[in-house]
Amino acid sequence: MVRIRSLLPGLARAEQRVAKVVLEDPSAVARRSITEVALAANTSETTVTRFCKAVGVGGYPQLRIALAADTARTEARTTRNLGGEIGLDDDLAAVVGKVSFADARAVEETADQLDIATLERVIALLSDAGRTDVYGVGASAFVGADLQQKLHRIGRICFSWSDTHIMLTSAAVLGPGDVAIGVSHTGATTDTVEALRVAREHGATTVALTNFPRSPITEVADYVLTTAARETTFRSGATASRIAQLTVIDCLFIGVAQRHMDAASQALDATREAVGGHRLGVRPDGRRRPRETGK
Repeated sequence: MVRIRSLLPGLARAEQRVAKVVLEDPSAVARRSITEVALAANTSETTVTRFCKAVGVGGYPQLRIALAADTARTEARTTRNLGGEIGLDDDLAAVVGKVSFADARAVEETADQLDIATLERVIALLSDAGRTDVYGVGASAFVGADLQQKLHRIGRICFSWSDTHIMLTSAAVLGPGDVAIGVSHTGATTDTVEALRVAREHGATTVALTNFPRSPITEVADYVLTTAARETTFRSGATASRIAQLTVIDCLFIGVAQRHMDAASQALDATREAVGGHRLGVRPDGRRRPRETGK
């Protein structure tokens, strides 16, 4: 299901209709014949077969088996069926439930489908990079800023840019040994794609972080890390997608820190001490900390 949603924008129109039938009720499709699915999607059995191959299964029988297994895993994971769409009549408790459910699923499904081999390679690149530049606009800019702050805390040189002109000028001065990361949920943000293309032309290794593995940004990326987020009503491209992206960012940061454990630990201690004087002298339980006596 995660793979079908991520590939949906790149499918042919008739195949998209098949995908929507599958996504609307996967458990029902697992019980239907190929003829019934073709009729429901207003297309042919041949198109259904093409759809199966496009999403990475050999044919319709394999699709039914995969859907049945996926449905069983989902039902085992949670007994709640909150759905993703927030209705105008939903009370606040229902809204909280649906939002938290969507966010939790985004993290779980991102972790389930994350390519560990690619993640490990990107961690190695970041660990050895002379410089890392991160590009993202809108909500993705916050994700880039988070990676910059994390890597800076352990002494790795990283810059995050969200202005188009600055992204392009930064990309133009990168070279071999540097890494450029483009963050885009849709993978179709022109500014980010263009910056990543320029960085690649100048010899930098490029990485895309996106929800859609066949989106334009993947064409200018040497490595692709994918998330698995489904946005609910009123929250398109803003919340669940950002939480999924931050999950991948955390994995990258911890992986880099592990490779430089001694230096990272020292840097974290130094940065913690540097900001320590800007916190109120209270414990987490609300009681004041004892004053330093100097002894």
